[in-house]
Amino acid sequence: MQSVCHCCDWIRHHYGHLSSEYLSLLDQMGGDITKQDAPVFFPTSLYRHIDDAEVEDKVRFLKETIYQITKLFDGNMKSVTWDKKNLDDFLNILERQLENLNSCLSPAMKPERRLKRYFKKLNKNVLRKMNYSAQAWELIRKETKRHLQRLDILAAQMY
Repeated sequence: MQSVCHCCDWIRHHYGHLSSEYLSLLDQMGGDITKQDAPVFFPTSLYRHIDDAEVEDKVRFLKETIYQITKLFDGNMKSVTWDKKNLDDFLNILERQLENLNSCLSPAMKPERRLKRYFKKLNKNVLRKMNYSAQAWELIRKETKRHLQRLDILAAQMY
């Protein structure tokens, strides 16, 4: 496990680069981002709460959010019409980001329960309820973009 200080150096020098790569791929993998709203409210209060947290808690929040996003994209994607290479590259970069954040934290630390519950609702009320349709995946892509953009802001506040 790296020290949190070393992790801050990694976040300062590498997080933003990888983040801009996967945000670009997220835009390129499909058409325009849907204007439709997801039936699950974005957890703005969680982000407001974490803004005032200690650095280690912020790193854990970054890691947990990216982990939950990778779990969402591990579902039935047969109906997706996205560019396969861009999708694969997007998921690979997310995995790299997750590995680096994992190396910064103690495995004994518990994830944020409310964040986990939010992503479970997103899975249930969007993907499963809409039968993993292309429209459901477009909503997931939109929500994923919102989270990744918000995580960028959080990472930028850490240094």
